[in-house]
Amino acid sequence: MEGSVTLTLNGESRVLAASDGGTLSVAALLTLLGLDSRKVAVERNEEIVPRSRYAETLLASGDTLEIVHFIGGG
Repeated sequence: MEGSVTLTLNGESRVLAASDGGTLSVAALLTLLGLDSRKVAVERNEEIVPRSRYAETLLASGDTLEIVHFIGGG
C-alpha cells in the first residue's frame, strides 16, 4: 500500500498511513494511536527512543516497536 508503513507494534503487525513521502515519525504514530507522549516509553528495533527525539525519529516498514504505558495510582 503506497503512503503506508508496515510495523510490528507490541507483537502485532499493523499497516499505518504515512504522510506525503511515506514517512511517519514516532510522534505522529503516538498521535495516531491517541497516546500521550509524556506517559509512554518507546523502543524501536530493540533501542529506546529518547522522548526528545520522537518528532525526528522516522519509522520505516519492517520496524519493530514496543510501546509501554505508564499508569499512576495509589
